[in-house]
Amino acid sequence: MTTFADKAIAYYDSLAAPTNLPPDTGVMNPYQQPEVKAIVSEFYTSFFSDTTPRVFILGINPGRFGAGVTGISFTTPQNLRRYCGIDNDLRDTPELSSRFIYQVVDAFGGAKAFYSRFFLTSLFPLALTKTMPGSGPKNYNFYDDRATTEALWPSITDTVRTQLEFGSNRRIAVCLGRKNETYLRRLNDQQGFFERIVTLDHPRYILQYKSKAMPAYLESYITTLHECTE
Repeated sequence: MTTFADKAIAYYDSLAAPTNLPPDTGVMNPYQQPEVKAIVSEFYTSFFSDTTPRVFILGINPGRFGAGVTGISFTTPQNLRRYCGIDNDLRDTPELSSRFIYQVVDAFGGAKAFYSRFFLTSLFPLALTKTMPGSGPKNYNFYDDRATTEALWPSITDTVRTQLEFGSNRRIAVCLGRKNETYLRRLNDQQGFFERIVTLDHPRYILQYKSKAMPAYLESYITTLHECTE
């Protein structure tokens, strides 16, 4: 029996960075690093060693301090240790999205309960950066300029199509981010991947701009996620 974990591990092991990005747009591929390979294998073996279809929760593309480091969506090294029980020697990193997501995971009943129902991923699987004159690389989104969007659109399509084969509940998908919704709906109109899409505000937006209302956002997340699994 080939499990969700088997398919996911093989996929991430095979990921290659695109070569057609515009100038000054970089990509981080941690999956070729031995420690990240070991983390990915342990994570998916721990939480996805079955054939149960998951509801997909889709972000934009990884941040350079989350999956850009650990290879696990929305997951910093410290949250990998604290919430997932996966020890690692990676340097702790600041990542607002991971902070919020793991409050959601905790409120849902912990990593085992959460990952038994959901698969956290992104439309594009690798972290993007942009280098501006006079500064170092910054986080970048695939939709931040049209040339990058167009260059990556075939890869985005292939990413979602391939990951659906891991084991997906196509009845519904959860989109993280209002702008991201525009692109996921465009993709879904083209490919018919999901019957329905529901959208939640992006974790980074919540913590960066709406932190005082975080308890209400957390409650909204949990309510929506429970509705998705009914």
